[in-house]
This record gives sequence, structure tokens and C-alpha cells, in this order.
Amino acid sequence: MSSPIGFVGLGRMGRPMAGHLAAAGHAVLGHDRLPAAREALAGSGVTAVTDLAALAGACRVVILMLPDSAAVDALLWQEGLAAGLASGALVIDMGSSDPARTRENHRRLAQAGIDLLDAPVSGGVRRALDASLAIMVGGEAAALERARPLLQRLGATVAHVGPPGAGHALKALNNFVSASGLLAVCEALGAAQRFGIDPAAANALFNASSGRNNTTETKVAQFMLSGSFGSGFSLALMRKDIETARGLMHGLGVPHDFVDACADIWSQAERSLPAGVDHTEMYRHVLGGVPPADRA
Repeated sequence: MSSPIGFVGLGRMGRPMAGHLAAAGHAVLGHDRLPAAREALAGSGVTAVTDLAALAGACRVVILMLPDSAAVDALLWQEGLAAGLASGALVIDMGSSDPARTRENHRRLAQAGIDLLDAPVSGGVRRALDASLAIMVGGEAAALERARPLLQRLGATVAHVGPPGAGHALKALNNFVSASGLLAVCEALGAAQRFGIDPAAANALFNASSGRNNTTETKVAQFMLSGSFGSGFSLALMRKDIETARGLMHGLGVPHDFVDACADIWSQAERSLPAGVDHTEMYRHVLGGVPPADRA
């Protein structure tokens, strides 16, 4: 692509993702409202810009790595990104937005001749750093083929999962499944400790047995038992994604008793823990019910 790629949202995941595109030889203009995030681009090959209108005017493709639909909507419609883009431009929303609002943004952008793909990612900071993310894409197939060379620089899996909004719907459902597994592991480890079983030994057996899941493999020893609680994904964002899944399932009329219970527990944890904590601190929330003498 001859024109530069715009990349908006330069947090712990967005910054390395923008850097991968620059390393592949693309000119990349990076924007973030936080000065520290722009300053952190030094040496990455990404050019920091403060003027969003200038970025929109220069780029035919703009990637968004923002936390939610509120941030995306503000950027597009209040801060002027959509108004600054030319007909024929492509916006790729790689954050975790609400699928219904994504469909509305797709409709509104299409009226201006602008394509929108929703292409949220799974894999966290670690897989953003090594460009091995799983990317689930909603939108028109032609727009995806235009974006595919860029997305393949960011992820090991790029899958077209359906029409506009489908990527964001599947991302919310994926995180509901992930959060459910994490909660089950936390409660099981709490019970193991109360019974006098070393939680590290319990988790090792989970990983050698049918209880193995993403939490037992990549989070328990690394972030929970170590006490670092530093996976890079906040509890508030996980709770938000579960609520998105909950709303989707209610709207579709599918069974939702379990997602309701899961969403309520994650909301309780968010209220009881300090603001901004990592989602792996659910372990600390659950262990609040385990007597200190029984803990490892």
C-alpha cells in the first residue's frame, strides 16, 4: 500500500502491533491521546502524530486498538476520524466492541463509502509481542482480502467468522468462555487449599488431566500463584466483555443462566478489588473466602 497506515490506540497491545507493521516495511502513523504512549514509539519505526485529522487525511487504512465501543464511537463521530476519511478508506476495529454498535458503525460508514471490518484479537500481550494473535473478522469478504496482508503481520490465525459485528460477537463469547474457565479454576484451587492440597500440585494435576484449560496452562503459576497478577488484561475489561456476551445471549433468546451467574460474580469482584487490577486477581477475590491459615 502506497499510503501510510494509521494506527490509533498504542497501549500494551497496540504499540507492538503497530511496530510489527512498521517492521514489515509499511509507513505507520500512530496516534494515542496519551503523550506517554506516543513517546513510547521512539525507535519502533512508527511515526507519532497528534493531529487525528491529519492522520485521517493521509491514510487509506486505519486500525483501531481501543478498549470499547464508547471509545470507538467517540473517535469516529465526535473526534472527527470518520469525517476526515476519504471514500474508499478502510477502518479495522481490532478492539473489543459491542457487536450491535459495530453493525451501526458499519452502516453509517458505508454511507460515506468507507468499509469497516471488526477484527478483534485473542492472545493477550504475549501474543501481540510475537505477532501470533488469533484474529476473528466480521465484515465483507472483499474488505477482508484487502486487509489480510496487514492482519497476517499481526496474527497466526486470521479467520472470517461472518457478517459485520460477527467478530466482536465471537470475541465476547470467547472471553465469556475464558472467564468461566478462570473462575472455575480459582474456586477449585480454593477448595484444594482448604482441603490441605498444595495449589501448585493441584494445578499441575489439572494440566495432566481433563481439567486443563487456558487458565491452568498460562495463568495460574505465571500470574496467580506467583502473586504478580500481571497478564496485561484488566478485570474491568473482562467484566465488560462478559456483559457484552450476556446482552448478546439475552437478545438472541438462547439459554443464559450460566452467563448471568458468571457476569454477576465478575461484577462483584470488580467492586471488591482496587480499580484497574489485572483480571487474574479474580484468584485473590475468590480466596477471600479461604481462611489465611489454609492458604499456600
